Amino acid sequence: MSYQGVWTIAEARKGQIKTVSYELLTRGCKLADKLKVKLASVLIGNKISPADAQELIRRGADRVYLVNHPELEDFIVENYSNVLEDLINTHQPEIIIAAATTAGRSLMPYVAVRVNAGLTADCTVLDIEEDTGNLLQTRPAIGGNILATIKTPEHRPQMATVRPKSTRPAPVDHQRTGEIVEIEINEELLDGRVTKIDFRANTGEDVNIQDADVVVAGGKGLKRKENFMLLRELAEHLDGVVGASRDAVDRDWISYPHQVGLSGKTVTPKLYIAVGVSGAIQHLAGMKTADTIIAINQDPDADIFKVADFGIVGDLFEVVALLNERLVKGVEADAI
Repeated sequence: MSYQGVWTIAEARKGQIKTVSYELLTRGCKLADKLKVKLASVLIGNKISPADAQELIRRGADRVYLVNHPELEDFIVENYSNVLEDLINTHQPEIIIAAATTAGRSLMPYVAVRVNAGLTADCTVLDIEEDTGNLLQTRPAIGGNILATIKTPEHRPQMATVRPKSTRPAPVDHQRTGEIVEIEINEELLDGRVTKIDFRANTGEDVNIQDADVVVAGGKGLKRKENFMLLRELAEHLDGVVGASRDAVDRDWISYPHQVGLSGKTVTPKLYIAVGVSGAIQHLAGMKTADTIIAINQDPDADIFKVADFGIVGDLFEVVALLNERLVKGVEADAI
């Protein structure tokens, strides 16, 4: 078999394409350019118009395989995997990447087993090996303490999932052209054994650090759980959310949904304020793509300053208290 081309697995909900689909195109374009092959995007759902699918073309795809069917309205892994497996067997891509979302983490392992392919999950870096053209798949291992680069030279397609928010969405180019291929699926691919009955929202802690424009993150330098109140106050003034390093979470100062880094969430806010965070490589991997990074730390040699746009060397308790005081005065002045 001759496998060629790079695919991204786009995602849609209620007919609307998710932003993570455009993030995948950023990675897919780089891989396809290095291999000098075409980039395609697979979009499975229901009531997704070809006009909406054109957005994938404008953001880098050369071709979109668009699969619409009422039974594909909701993500059911049996149905989606049957459709994707059929497309793989027909078109034989050499690389497939998807987002490490709930859907991607369910779909990709399921399909990889059925097509006898290699899969690396939760990658932070994807590249092409110069001599062989193999996909180099880098991901955290051993609790995030090392980065392992994996390749699957003996099997095709090569499959990987990548973290949402780990790269920026591909920009729009209204001059780009490409092909929308509408796929009429074989009804036998639809598995009727599983149906969606209901959806219940997570009733746990209501925090979404990945979509926030401002993240104020605390680390071991805060010294105790109670001191996170300083950061909550600062985040509230800035209409942001509170993040944390793994050290802070491991000490039970704040819950896991706030954790930023390889073993937590990857964030790309407009503003990231790191307070008392030393800047371990695992943490930097989860926030270094923020638009603006401000670091506050007493240690002038802390690694966090290597990625910071602005650094403040000083007692974080004094600095944050002063920031909160100034922000309160600013609000009061605006109210007059």
